[in-house]
Amino acid sequence: MKSSRSHPAWQPSRRDFLYVGLLGSVGMTMTDLFRSEARAASSGLLGAGAGKAKSVINIYLPGGMSHQESFDPKITAPIEYRGPLEAIKTKIDGAYFSENLKETAQIADKITVIRSMTHGEAAHERGTHSMFTGYRPSPAIQYPSLGSVVSHELGPRADLPPYIIIPNQTTPYAGTGYLGAAFGAFALGSDPATDNYSVRDLTLPSGIDAQRFAERREMRSVVDAHFSALEKSDALDGMDSFYQRAYAMISSEKARAAFDIKAEPKKLRDDYGRNAAGQRMLLARRLVEAGVRFVSLTYGGWDHHDNIKRANGTQMPNFDKAFATLIRDLDQRGLLDSTLVIVNTEFGRTPKINSTAGRDHWPKVFSIALAGGGVKRGYIHGSSDATGGEPDSDALSVEDYAATIYHQIGIDPAKTLMTPGGRPQFIVKDGHVVRELLA
Repeated sequence: MKSSRSHPAWQPSRRDFLYVGLLGSVGMTMTDLFRSEARAASSGLLGAGAGKAKSVINIYLPGGMSHQESFDPKITAPIEYRGPLEAIKTKIDGAYFSENLKETAQIADKITVIRSMTHGEAAHERGTHSMFTGYRPSPAIQYPSLGSVVSHELGPRADLPPYIIIPNQTTPYAGTGYLGAAFGAFALGSDPATDNYSVRDLTLPSGIDAQRFAERREMRSVVDAHFSALEKSDALDGMDSFYQRAYAMISSEKARAAFDIKAEPKKLRDDYGRNAAGQRMLLARRLVEAGVRFVSLTYGGWDHHDNIKRANGTQMPNFDKAFATLIRDLDQRGLLDSTLVIVNTEFGRTPKINSTAGRDHWPKVFSIALAGGGVKRGYIHGSSDATGGEPDSDALSVEDYAATIYHQIGIDPAKTLMTPGGRPQFIVKDGHVVRELLA
């Protein structure tokens, strides 16, 4: 009969000791996450990556941001297509943005705007899956997100998780897919824009001071050495070293400080904006500056079926101020060239304003933006037609988009990974690096 922990015959195993002491107190969220380091090391993957981008900030605008009311206004179209907002000049000759992107218009010479993004998925879930994974959804397999592939291929740096989500994972498509939970994101669990912001797992549990923490760490090392000797496995130390990363993150002042947004000057926090957009982007900058490889954040809700003028006017100004400040801040710190910033959404909106003064789902063409990480500055890639209905030039597929992002990070998009069932899968299937986007 299989023994249980309450049965006298039960003998503790290495796995059971994971629930003892500190790790049992803080929970397994962090420790599961840090298995990625050991597994990547055992596969010879740590230290890989020679791309221009050392880190990525993915800014996701869920719901489907209207391209006409953002990066691709239709100045000459009839009013029912043009919509209710005016267009403004940018620092790119001949290029206009929508009126609520005033700050971004002033840093347009530092970014690339893609006006020809396209896919065929008009449902939120399917469009989100496409943009997070580079694959169309399949009933047969769950594909990993870009962040999880980065975690799998490159591993962590500087006692920090390789993949962090701000503030929480709101879609399963930002997850690990067939790669498994070890390569998932570390989600903050709290919004940096709130007064009570704190990061889970980064403080010592109640009743445990620094000395007791050190004693428990030493105890765990003794236990681990004991079981390593018993099991006589050469790979065991590497495969079970994930707990060391969890300890390191809690005990490292530098790692903990990366999450401390209150350490930023008040004026800079004001420049970003004391709101969700501003504080999330500011924290993302702190994290990549500290060594995090991939930070993904969400802001707002962009499913504007009704009164798009009012809805856009509520959401866009905060994004505009925060994004423009982020680009300036990264540039001034010398981080923009090594940090790839992505502004992303699942699809665009219909060419024609609907009966409730909004726009509906439209995946045939939409706009996204890139900055830094080796992409061109002051560049408009592709175009949509006169009413914003279809790509008019240089259509960009999700496969080519994902392949280009991976290339800039230093990951070969044509590499194959193995599913748990032993089937090889391309990181991106049939994707090509779009050289026109690169500096």
